[in-house]
Amino acid sequence: MRSLWTQEALDRLSDIEDFISQDSPQRAARFVNYLIQRGEGVSKNPRIGRIVPEISNPNVKMIIAQKCRIVYKIQENEIEILTVFEGHKLLSLEELRIE
Repeated sequence: MRSLWTQEALDRLSDIEDFISQDSPQRAARFVNYLIQRGEGVSKNPRIGRIVPEISNPNVKMIIAQKCRIVYKIQENEIEILTVFEGHKLLSLEELRIE
């Protein structure tokens, strides 16, 4: 199974990197790489994540990666990474395009 990152997820990764880069560009790059690895790793066992409480769809799951939530949708042949955001925030459903 392959992973596909939505533009929303890539934009959020960029935002995270920009924010952390203000203090340490090296730490920002390491953290974003960590998030990417965690997101890509979901494709090996997509059912490992928890159902996203804001959505309650069994095919939309999330994993926690340090202080971030990585939200993904399980599809027939791929995992679609929908977004990445700070774990203490609520998921903004307007940002997602879930069919």
